[in-house]
Amino acid sequence: MLSLRLYMLQRITALLMAPLVLGHLAVMIYAIQGGLSAAEILGRTQGSIAWFLFYGLFVAAVSIHGAIGLRTVVHEWGGLKDTALEVFMWVVGFALFALGARAVWAVTFA
Repeated sequence: MLSLRLYMLQRITALLMAPLVLGHLAVMIYAIQGGLSAAEILGRTQGSIAWFLFYGLFVAAVSIHGAIGLRTVVHEWGGLKDTALEVFMWVVGFALFALGARAVWAVTFA
């Protein structure tokens, strides 16, 4: 039952990430074609709740999706099982979330 829940959660996060990736790419293309510098981009994102929510949701979805995917790979290729596999998934998920959240905070509010 757990594997079905993880499977569905990974698919749901993939559905969530698809428009977020497209939005991110559109913003990057717009910024590059507009000739914006890194300082100008940061100037536009500082203090923006909208960018914080957009990239915060992106980080949460990627953290969940990536941790579940790596769990599967480590199980199939590394042979990790049971509690060690679950601990691995949670540590990776938390690490991805912490790193991403730190970056989002730095870009929007620091």
